[in-house]
Amino acid sequence: MESAIALTRFYHPLLTGSYSHHLRSLSLFNSTPIFPKLSSVKYPFATISPARFIVTASSSPLSPSTTVAESQGLEIKSVPTKPIEGQKTGTSGLRKKVKVFMQENYLANWIQALFNSLPPEDFKNGLLVLGGDGRYFNKEASQIIIKIAAGNGVGKILVGKDGIMSTPAVSAVIRKREANGGFIMSASHNPGGPDYDWGIKFNYSSGQPAPESITDKIYGNTLSISEIKIADIPDVDLSQLGVTKYGNFSVEVVDPVADYLELMENVFDFSLIRSLISRPDFRFTFDAMHAVTGAYAKPIFVDKLGASLESIANGEPLEDFGHGHPDPNLTYAKDLVNILYGENGPDFGAASDGDGDRNMILGRRFFVTPSDSVAIIAANAQDAIPYFQSGPKGLARSMPTSGSLDRVAQKLNLPFYEVPTGWKFFSNLMDAGKLSICGEESFGTGSDHIREKDGIWAVLAWLSILANRNKDKRSGEKLVSVADVVTEHWATYGRNFFSRYDYEECESEGANKMIEYLRDLISKSKAGDKFGSYVLDFADDFTYTDPVDESVASKQGVRFVFSDGSRIIFRLSGTGSAGATVRIYIEQFELDVSKHDMDAQIGLKPLIDLALSVSKLKDFTGREKPTVIT
Repeated sequence: MESAIALTRFYHPLLTGSYSHHLRSLSLFNSTPIFPKLSSVKYPFATISPARFIVTASSSPLSPSTTVAESQGLEIKSVPTKPIEGQKTGTSGLRKKVKVFMQENYLANWIQALFNSLPPEDFKNGLLVLGGDGRYFNKEASQIIIKIAAGNGVGKILVGKDGIMSTPAVSAVIRKREANGGFIMSASHNPGGPDYDWGIKFNYSSGQPAPESITDKIYGNTLSISEIKIADIPDVDLSQLGVTKYGNFSVEVVDPVADYLELMENVFDFSLIRSLISRPDFRFTFDAMHAVTGAYAKPIFVDKLGASLESIANGEPLEDFGHGHPDPNLTYAKDLVNILYGENGPDFGAASDGDGDRNMILGRRFFVTPSDSVAIIAANAQDAIPYFQSGPKGLARSMPTSGSLDRVAQKLNLPFYEVPTGWKFFSNLMDAGKLSICGEESFGTGSDHIREKDGIWAVLAWLSILANRNKDKRSGEKLVSVADVVTEHWATYGRNFFSRYDYEECESEGANKMIEYLRDLISKSKAGDKFGSYVLDFADDFTYTDPVDESVASKQGVRFVFSDGSRIIFRLSGTGSAGATVRIYIEQFELDVSKHDMDAQIGLKPLIDLALSVSKLKDFTGREKPTVIT
């Protein structure tokens, strides 16, 4: 009876006919399901046509669990839901297996919890951006996000064509369009497809990943959520550019490349880069790994910079990344490595990851470590990249990244920051005007042109350095190579031998016990203690106090730093979708130029053996060998 009362109370004067006729006009929602498995939900969603009125929630059999409200000229439904365990975000959003996200209301709960966590002024009648890396489930997820955004009062969504937009491009679009924020649908460098990974994260109004103050609130709200607000609108055609309006809410499908390309042209000297790429004695290869940068590679490298189409490998974004693992490192980008190390390989090679924020740089038979890459970009930025013509404001690296960038900052007399892993820590410094160039050893490099790491930006930075070094070289003269640039840098600053051992998808219990054991060990260790042939300077669990907002991040990695500057560091990664990834970082500084050509694995072997021994990794995890060595 409550429903009948509610219907009468909000009866529309234009409706005619009997009350029972209007009840019959409430039809089941029978278009494409809003949520996976929606058709199996036991309570139907009602739609009202042609007039609009409000049906309040009640215990009536007609609508025992659905509220329809009017907002912005839209019918908004309140879908009952219950908390779902395990929705705490990691280092960069929520990542799980696709089949987890496809569970009824799983994604919808998280999206609604996000809106419940934001101040209304951060999204009501505002503009949000939506994009993703093209992986499996993104198209379905796009529709869910659009409808819940409309249901919560967002004014407009900008979405990349086919739901595609790289992580750095989303940040760029947020900043250019002065959006309130944006959703990024990606599990980054993790594999895609029905049996693999999916992820979601939210970036704020300066384009930066949401801070922990917000992600903690999201998690808290996932534990108490009871309803999902969703607009009753049809699926939006994301294959066509243009604007679609529903009442006061609109969706604009945009070219995912245009704004980002415009930004790159403002950062770099494209004519300088073109002068290198167009040389007959210079060959270039970019591997998009069938991931999102395939959508950017041709417009940028081929159409704008004059590279041949054949220089782009795996350039078509695929939902399963061509059955590959879109992580640009020596293991998962082995095809590119083989090309660069093969007979008569190209002069320069690069790859990017699933969502376009990571990069790997290679020369002919030469691998550039990410730690060295950011240091070399910083050392050459003012001369080679117009955006930095006045010099960088400051430099920063994540704590596990090698100290090679520290030495550049010292020589250039620049402010320097060591932060925990996670780009949000860099973003705070950038927003405060303290930081220009930064990087992580996990193949992430970037600058304050946006608030994310940026794979294509790093490639263009390296091409700019090479182009600048070779601008006066005549045809037939030997070109300055990637190896030449790196070895010259080592001669100036010294070499930080560096390696990372990844043990992916370990049992979480054993991995956590190992970290607890190491924390206990450092609590008992003191300066002067002997670890094999190494003398301890200090051991700690890294804690960071943000100089901008004074927030404190603790337990960010167990580190042992020795008197000669050598380091071993242990962390559990937050970027996986299952189990735990144990990461061990090993570093040793060498000033002697005669030793700079040594293979890093050989030079670091004593430290590697020490790290495995100290951590008792095999005992805790059962692992004999790492999954990936970089």
